[in-house]
Amino acid sequence: MTTTDWNPVLRSEFDEPYWKDLQAFVADERSRHTVYPPHDEVFAALHLTPLRDVRAVVLGQDPYHGARQAHGLAFSVQHGVRIPPSLRNIHQELHDDVGVEIPNHGNLEAWAQQGVLLLNTSLTVRAGQAASHSGKGWETFTDRVIEAVARQPVPTVFILWGNHARKKRTLIVDASADGADHTILESPHPSPFAARNGFFGSRPFSRANDALVAAGREPIDWGLEPSPVGT
Repeated sequence: MTTTDWNPVLRSEFDEPYWKDLQAFVADERSRHTVYPPHDEVFAALHLTPLRDVRAVVLGQDPYHGARQAHGLAFSVQHGVRIPPSLRNIHQELHDDVGVEIPNHGNLEAWAQQGVLLLNTSLTVRAGQAASHSGKGWETFTDRVIEAVARQPVPTVFILWGNHARKKRTLIVDASADGADHTILESPHPSPFAARNGFFGSRPFSRANDALVAAGREPIDWGLEPSPVGT
């Protein structure tokens, strides 16, 4: 991971036995299989969203496992890549909630650059095999990332979609700095299997902005510009 303001906070993790085992596992996987995202995009969420700038956290599970999809940001795909079903549902709720035009692409870098940490709890995956790198150590690392945000004294919004993300509520609460007035928004996952059971209509985008404004922080512009390359 290149130097960012995350580095001093997370540096001690790189000396832990689990980290060395994890990196050896990922290197072996890359030597024998296709692994997503590419090596230089694994930590994109931390590169694009410095700790000091985090206003909201959106938690995913593991990266997309299809060709050209994953690029280091939860739920996001590169310009020109077909929009996955869960992200289409996010776009629909975005439109219904705050009225922004549904974008013609699935790239969420504009959110990341505004302080939305789009964090998967596992940062790599073998092509075509969902959750294949879960339980190998990534979750220990990303728990430290979540704790680092929760320890910040500035109010932050945590958006937890689905049971996997919602399990992090206790971690967030326990790590929260004294006096930190964080907001935790929970709902079912935006996947086609769950979206109609409470994700649609949950209004996470307007509720996040309401919480930020109430805390004296700038709201997030959730709009996404049209893709320069089309889809």
